[in-house]
Amino acid sequence: MSIQFVATSNAPQAIGPYSQATIHGDLVFTAGQIALDPASMEVIDGDIAEQTDRVLANLEAVLAEAGSGFSRVLKTTVFLRDMADFAAMNEVYARRFGGHRPARSTVAAAGLPRSVLVEIECVAVRGQKPG
Repeated sequence: MSIQFVATSNAPQAIGPYSQATIHGDLVFTAGQIALDPASMEVIDGDIAEQTDRVLANLEAVLAEAGSGFSRVLKTTVFLRDMADFAAMNEVYARRFGGHRPARSTVAAAGLPRSVLVEIECVAVRGQKPG
């Protein structure tokens, strides 16, 4: 089975030697997304809630390009600069995922790219929402 590489202009372009996501079979593996505006490639101004919302919008765009979406996410990994931001991040995360509850790990990271407050990556299944 071959590996496909995902690229969309609706999410920030990769800023290194990696892809926004890769597809193998029916699985989508995203790169970590940070709070970059796709048009300007600059970190957005804002608190943890605003950055989390931007990160999830970026992930949603990558998943859509890969033929998936939040309802097909199996696992997320959330990296927080400060675990004190967990509650505010979690509120936005819960709103964006709705009733879908993928497995999740949340870890504190001493240094995130461009000094952002949050980074999120995920593994999802391609295809439409299950019946």
